[in-house]
Amino acid sequence: MTRSLNQLRCPSHQPLPPPKLKAFCSRSAKDPLIPLIRSVFSRPQCSLANNLCARSLKITGEDYDLDDRTGLGRSFDGIGGLSGGGATSRLLVNYAEPYRSQILDYLFKPKFGASLQILKVEIGGDAQTTDGTEPSHMHYEDDENYFRGYEWWLMREAKKRNPNITLIGLPWAFPGWVGNGENWPYSFPDITVSYVVSWIVGAKKYHNLDIDYVGIWNERKFNSKYIKLLRYTLDKSGLERVKIIASDNLWEPITSDLIGDQELQDAVEIIGVHYPGTNTVPSALKTGKKLWSSEDYSTFNDNVGGGCWARILNQNYVNGQMTATISWNLVASYYGNLPFGRDGLMTAKEPWSGNYVVESPIWITAHTTQFTEPGWTYLQTVGHFTHGGSYVALTDGKGSLTIITETMTHDHSVCIRPPLPHYNVTAQNVTFHLKGSFASISELQVWHSKFDFKTNKTVLFQNLKPIKVVEGSFSIELDVDEVYTFTTVTNSQRGSYPDPPPSAPFPKSYKDDFDVSGTPSFSEAPYFADQTGVFEYFTNLTDPGPHVSTLRQVVTQRPVTWVADADQTISVIGDYKWHDLMVSCDVFMEAEHTGGVFIAVRVNKGGGVVRSTRGIFFWVYADGTYKITNDLSGMTILAEGLSGTRARVWYTLTLTVKGNYASADLNGYALWKNAVLWEPRNGWAAIGTSSFELAQFDNFAIEALA
Repeated sequence: MTRSLNQLRCPSHQPLPPPKLKAFCSRSAKDPLIPLIRSVFSRPQCSLANNLCARSLKITGEDYDLDDRTGLGRSFDGIGGLSGGGATSRLLVNYAEPYRSQILDYLFKPKFGASLQILKVEIGGDAQTTDGTEPSHMHYEDDENYFRGYEWWLMREAKKRNPNITLIGLPWAFPGWVGNGENWPYSFPDITVSYVVSWIVGAKKYHNLDIDYVGIWNERKFNSKYIKLLRYTLDKSGLERVKIIASDNLWEPITSDLIGDQELQDAVEIIGVHYPGTNTVPSALKTGKKLWSSEDYSTFNDNVGGGCWARILNQNYVNGQMTATISWNLVASYYGNLPFGRDGLMTAKEPWSGNYVVESPIWITAHTTQFTEPGWTYLQTVGHFTHGGSYVALTDGKGSLTIITETMTHDHSVCIRPPLPHYNVTAQNVTFHLKGSFASISELQVWHSKFDFKTNKTVLFQNLKPIKVVEGSFSIELDVDEVYTFTTVTNSQRGSYPDPPPSAPFPKSYKDDFDVSGTPSFSEAPYFADQTGVFEYFTNLTDPGPHVSTLRQVVTQRPVTWVADADQTISVIGDYKWHDLMVSCDVFMEAEHTGGVFIAVRVNKGGGVVRSTRGIFFWVYADGTYKITNDLSGMTILAEGLSGTRARVWYTLTLTVKGNYASADLNGYALWKNAVLWEPRNGWAAIGTSSFELAQFDNFAIEALA
């Protein structure tokens, strides 16, 4: 003991002779010097002194062994983010460089930011799946296009930064033809299997992307016959390496079905559950399968959201033996007034300004991902601290060790779901004893985050001085709402770029003629967020005049839906705060007699509640009539009459709203002008169709008047 005491030297302090140190440590706990003792000796550099003083002073402290001699725990599969479910990355593609690449680096670049190890994407199904629709690679049975949407691009960008990232595809919805007129994908399982497998094959053929896992149907009923047929077809297609996750919902009934059906158990590789509250069930453990929280978090990304993420990243394994956790969503890159605004690891919802925000969950993720790799193994010696919080430890089996601790208090780590039972966390001194193959470790790197909810001086992912491990042990004073990583890994960093441009509202004056030269990089026009239907760039070969390049609504059959899609199609754009506004657009109805299109302002809803959307809608129909309504469903009619409009003719619609007055012009001539309802008082601009039908739009323009 004397030898160790003589070696003590803390920053800015001379070493204390052993007698003085012993006397110093043995003072009464009521002595006013005790706070000084703790402040000095609780530093990582003073771990041995801290341990000695803690024992002498009887400070709250506990010992925890980290030992691999009795074997290891489960294999770690990674931390990831989910793009989709739906359209959550919609605005990301519209960022200009260098900001778009910076955002991607914060998400995917190893040893820089979140360093994500898994990317899960929606297999687009032409239907509303939370914050918008994502286009299918097969709108129709005889149609295949593997360049629609942005998930292909996102997967390529992720792979470019991290070639080892795990890729997962999961359907939320399906094109209507897959259901053959039914709102159900399993009536003809061979058709659904063929559709999903074609997406996997197309990913490789057109983008050189190897999909690692595929799911069944997000948060909806699974079908055992379908799962078995999917496994059979993947194998017959040379895709044995593609594994199946089931069922992206609750623990039951999938776990019981697996136990009772050997063929089903052989088909499924991973049990994926959503929002498990860090807990598993005995039947899931009984299957012997890997357990994943295949969708989790879904929480506003302020510091409480960061605390939620810190708690579940550790406790999903400590409590539930889950070896992967995937955040919904990857990046909040959709209009903030859509459902679940800012429920991503970071926020990027202003491509017009270039502004984005690296939120706290990015750095909480880094506490695990920058110091581990999929294939590392959890130690069996993981668990809860006596006075609240948790710790995990992982190893690569080659001498590397990473320990992550979290002491998040209840109120500062509440996730959106499920409810969180009350618990207590208090400041505590802990001593880790490294045993087995880790006994020879002499030093650990230290990374620290502290959520400060009182003075708002939060510190995220700060690199502290290494901590000395003396005779296999080190101690640390843990305060509440902290995250620590202690690790042998030495090449991590807190990556950074210069601050992005300041936040700014959507431009008050905006135009798009949809003229894109050559092959466009993306199929959707900038800033338009489809809420029902799919609006794509289109080359109009039948019109050699001014409307060769247009935006076309292409979904002609109601999809197999995930939520209650509207009966009309709609795409929103702009600033939700707009109230006085002029919108104009050229429109072209393709459906004879039954066609109908609209432009709208003050559109107040999207996402899963799109059916109840209100606003001011100016409709024209191919039967020669027009209508002004206060809602998307057309139930609240403000005016109607004759317009003389018909299919396959271009018309210019203009809708102007100021205060509680509105006017509607057709080809520059006033068609209607009158008072309108005050509600809603603000909202987006929008375009759309009266049903699932083909229609084109061109020369779209917005002028915000107030």
